Amino acid sequence: MNQTLTHKIIEAHLEQGEMKPGAEVAIRIDQTLTQDATGTLVMLEFEALGLPRVKTEVSAQYVDHNLIQEDFKNPDDHMFLLSAARKYGLWFSPAGNGVSHPVHQERFGAPGKTLVGSDSHTPAAGALGMFAVGAGGLEAALAMAGEPLHLKMPRTFGVELTGKLPDFVSAKDVILEMLRRHGVRGADGHVIEYHGEGLENLTVMDRHVIANMGTELGATTTMFPSDGEARRFLEKQGRGEDWTELLPDEGCRYDKEDHIELSELVPLIAKPSSPGNVVAVSEVEGEELYQAYIGSSANPGLRDFAIVAMMLEDEKLAPGVSLDINPSSRQTLANLIREGYLHTLIRAGARIHQAGCNGCIGMGQAPATDANSLRTVPRNFPGRSGTREDRVFLCSPETAAASAIRGRITDPRNLDMEYPRFKEPDEPEIITDALIPPGEGEDVELRKGPNIVSLPELAAPDETFSPEVILKVGDDISTDGILPAGARVLPYRSNLPEISKFAFKDIDGDFYERASNCERGFIIVAGENYGQGSSREHAALAPRYLGLRAVIAKSFSRIHRQNLVNFGVIPLTFANPDDYERLEQGDELDIEDWLKALRESESLVVCVKGGKGDIEVEHQLSTRQIDAIAAGSLIELVRKQKSD
Repeated sequence: MNQTLTHKIIEAHLEQGEMKPGAEVAIRIDQTLTQDATGTLVMLEFEALGLPRVKTEVSAQYVDHNLIQEDFKNPDDHMFLLSAARKYGLWFSPAGNGVSHPVHQERFGAPGKTLVGSDSHTPAAGALGMFAVGAGGLEAALAMAGEPLHLKMPRTFGVELTGKLPDFVSAKDVILEMLRRHGVRGADGHVIEYHGEGLENLTVMDRHVIANMGTELGATTTMFPSDGEARRFLEKQGRGEDWTELLPDEGCRYDKEDHIELSELVPLIAKPSSPGNVVAVSEVEGEELYQAYIGSSANPGLRDFAIVAMMLEDEKLAPGVSLDINPSSRQTLANLIREGYLHTLIRAGARIHQAGCNGCIGMGQAPATDANSLRTVPRNFPGRSGTREDRVFLCSPETAAASAIRGRITDPRNLDMEYPRFKEPDEPEIITDALIPPGEGEDVELRKGPNIVSLPELAAPDETFSPEVILKVGDDISTDGILPAGARVLPYRSNLPEISKFAFKDIDGDFYERASNCERGFIIVAGENYGQGSSREHAALAPRYLGLRAVIAKSFSRIHRQNLVNFGVIPLTFANPDDYERLEQGDELDIEDWLKALRESESLVVCVKGGKGDIEVEHQLSTRQIDAIAAGSLIELVRKQKSD
């Protein structure tokens, strides 16, 4: 049988299950990636497993999100992560060394390998032909412990690329075109595989841009073949020996297909406040601009910064425009300096920030109220920038630069200039000295500051429980909406009691008080795609800590659904989506013999008190997932299994 890239890698790593779409499979994991916004919980979870050292080929811990050091909390966590890396055998990338995804691709990425990352944009590594999956921190911790990753066998979504991108159109416009066509749920349950002769005109870093934002389509991951371009990339990184060819078999079949003629694309932009709200730049051209933001894991390549500098060579910023440059890595910054691009950016009036995620996750560079911000980041969910009523657009570096020059949103094709031709340096400067290799571990003590609180034990729910619906939300609620990111919240990522106070704060300011006073446990009702966005498990763990026992939704985002299971919350879907309208905040429910019902059937009955009758709900949980919920959490289940 002619195989896709997905089937080739999963088959080579398969430990349990059958490769049938929708069936649960378990695959061996070669590498893990953790970052500081999620990594502290990962290390606490790994500590709870009681193992002396990671069992993967490569595990790396990055400090790239929480870089603002306004008090002790963030630097204390950085010290904790360094001590954990030394103790347990991980590589450590310190603050200022760069965003996890491009750094990992440069230093550790290898075709044909599997990667689990506690960051939803881990699929960016698919640019090198890796099967890279974003997951909750607990799944990353278990992968570090040598446990396989369990997931539903994905379907494949083949996208044929032909032609060549026209001037002032780049890789960001390719993924925005995918979002324009398919929306934020268009690849749910699928691995997107790009193929076709158009790949000849896309570098590995171009592919990184596209693979990174496959997450916004709901994809399990995104993959590109490991071809000659992948070989050239690894050779320039001094790692040519890590290249292996990995191509789909000729004539392989995909479950879903699409085709993009690159030469027909135009500059695109995602309007506030969803990555799926995509239109041609020409449709919003002329709107006044406050900020243009370059960088993030979604546009991290040297080219993405250099093209902006080249467009600004004989230009200057429009008065009142803030051009924020967020270098993706120390290595990228060094090459921007060496090639003269940084000088051009500074002379033109750009603001230079440290290498890291920064404003992408709401850590600085927040825009002004009701002011348009054009960003090359992957997400523009409401308030994610740090400004509550923000107006964030997603676009290419070319569109951001053109708009910064004109002072209003501008189709870059309308500038009076020739399109600059960027050429990668033949021998880029390679920066590896900041990376700290794994330590020996035996005598290292974990360094826990006062803001690091051990995880509480999570008890299993009673056989019969009578929860209250304390919140009802609509479609596409993101993890940023469930638990905000940014400088005011993420410093408490290691302190569950404190970070729980921010749960749903931007959606319902009274949620924490209601939840704290609900002794019986509670339920949340939601629409489609509940929990889209970030993989941060705090969005499941904080409501669970406050008493969340189940979520009834029309549908769930993959990672968040699993995070709920990992912490003992039952994810249920309406058998009849119209029943969503029957449930309201304040309704009291009865769920009898829930565990028996979960084990015996894929559906169960929820009694709505007050004469509203019964509602049928479904779960689609595996036996392993039901066992985790029954134990109170997946970590309690694993702990019990290891002690038996």
